[in-house]
Amino acid sequence: MMYILFSIGTDRYALDSSHVVEIVPRVELWQVPKAPSYVAGVFRYRGRLVPVLDLCWLMHGQPCPARLSTRIVLVHSPDENGLSHILGLMVERVTDTLTADEVTFAPTGMTTEDAPYLGDIATDAHGMIHRLRVEALLPTPMRVALLSQPGA
Repeated sequence: MMYILFSIGTDRYALDSSHVVEIVPRVELWQVPKAPSYVAGVFRYRGRLVPVLDLCWLMHGQPCPARLSTRIVLVHSPDENGLSHILGLMVERVTDTLTADEVTFAPTGMTTEDAPYLGDIATDAHGMIHRLRVEALLPTPMRVALLSQPGA
C-alpha cells in the first residue's frame, strides 16, 4: 500500500493513495455562502463542481498558506448512500510518498469526537505520522450538502 505524505504546520499526515484521484495545484475557488470556515470553496474539475476542504483550517483553525507546495488532493469520498464523489482536500507541503513496507500504522488507543478523521499513527526517523480517514472528514449533514449537489 502506498501513502501520500503532507504536512499541516509541523504535523505530518498520510493519505492512502487508493483514495486519490489526482493532485492539482492550488486554483482559484468560488466561495460557498454560509458554509463552515473549513470549506474553502468549489471549482470545476472535468465538467463537475468539486467542493474543497481546507484541512489546515479544519485541523488547526488557520487557512492553508499560499505556498508553492500547497496542493489540492482530489479524493474519492462516499456519500450517505455509499456512492463515490470527488472531494478536494487543500493541504500544504505535499512532499513525498510512503509505502507500507516503510512504516506500520498502529491504533492510537484514543478517539476524539472533534477529529474522527484522524486514524492510526506510525513513526519514522522524522517523527509521528497520522493516517487520515477520508470517510470521516465530513459530518453527515455537511457530506449531504456538499456531495449531493447537481454537477458535483
